[in-house]
Amino acid sequence: MDVKSVYQSKLTTAAEAAKLIKSGDRVYVAPFTGIPIDILNAIVDRYEELDNVRLTGIFMTKPMPFLTDPKYLGHLEYCTYFVMPPVERAVAPYGLMEHSSVDFSKTLHFLKKVRKVKKLIAGVSTMDEEGYMYFGPHASSVNGAVADGAEQIIVQVNRNMPKIKGEDVKIHVSQVDCIIEADYPIFSVPESEITELDQKIADYIIPLVRDGSTIQVGIGGLANAVSYGLQKRKNLRIYTEMISESMRRLIEVGAVDPNSKAIAGFVYGSNELYDWCANNEQIYLRQTNKTAQVNEIAKNDDFVSINTCLMVDLTGQVASEAVGTRVVAGMGGSSVYVRGATQAKGGQSFICLPSTSEVDGKLTSNIVFSFPPATPVTVQRSDVMNIVTEYGIADLYTQSVRERAKRLIAIAHPDFREELTAQAKAAKYIL
Repeated sequence: MDVKSVYQSKLTTAAEAAKLIKSGDRVYVAPFTGIPIDILNAIVDRYEELDNVRLTGIFMTKPMPFLTDPKYLGHLEYCTYFVMPPVERAVAPYGLMEHSSVDFSKTLHFLKKVRKVKKLIAGVSTMDEEGYMYFGPHASSVNGAVADGAEQIIVQVNRNMPKIKGEDVKIHVSQVDCIIEADYPIFSVPESEITELDQKIADYIIPLVRDGSTIQVGIGGLANAVSYGLQKRKNLRIYTEMISESMRRLIEVGAVDPNSKAIAGFVYGSNELYDWCANNEQIYLRQTNKTAQVNEIAKNDDFVSINTCLMVDLTGQVASEAVGTRVVAGMGGSSVYVRGATQAKGGQSFICLPSTSEVDGKLTSNIVFSFPPATPVTVQRSDVMNIVTEYGIADLYTQSVRERAKRLIAIAHPDFREELTAQAKAAKYIL
């Protein structure tokens, strides 16, 4: 096969590519760095010709008009399965975007059985000599899985897209229905700063991570504080949702076993990080619906899961997605990784949060007697192992409700301990 000729035969404009989208189509929009901006804009330009086109994606990075303008209802509608800043969280109050509470282990079922996606639009790298184009830093979200069996695939070739290696991270030109070429900057995010509070919480966790542990660390300043604190460890392994700047640092200083693969679902950070990953054979991306499986996680001895949350109630239930009806995130893989840690030999999980938040100028406790109405539970209390605030660690695993309440009150902010104790006594949680 002359892949260059095949490529040229499928090359077209965004406007022509957008004509492949028909009324009633179910389309998966590749996420984050892979959003094919020009194709998406061309579909929007045709909205009056289209009825009931349902788009599904995650980590939208461009404020598309159908997310905020009701004139697109009935024409173009979008559903995400993780409400992510900067765009999805900002547009959520408009009420036009659907969101689904799906953990990453169930993504493929959600997309193929519930959303019934049949078409894929994605940003990709330039073609290599064998005819493959790479999906980039978010290669293994589920792009490859959606492409397998898709009725039509439209790609936007971007010379800035890095070719990061892994499983199901590329697509052959023969699989693609049409190609457009349009370069755009790859969306990147600055590294989160580590606050004094982040460091206090991290300092409780760092001594408990042993040499040879396999680590899963979330995003943000707290995650960075933990990761940077592990630089003197030896033979660590990485099995996580995403590769971050701090993970890169652990690999560079030799804290990670050089003979192991750093397995992740995607890369999240700067363009420099993306390029580094593309040139590092130790980085290996796999589909998030494969990595976020309890049985796969449990195969890793001394597995350590470190994530953050919004609130914890006195029985140990964890809320990470929303407070009341205000949605700020999604399930992601946190609940799966927490459960995986309970089944791994020597596994540990730590769910972290500051003891307080400021709401409308008022200090409020993040450890509460009960959640506000409509707040979803992200992690079941039966799976929770350790809750960490700046005041310490509460080991809750298989503890009684009485013991859970006592231990959580002990790591709550001192200003709220008396009130929490009174509430716990009234409920007969404690005597």
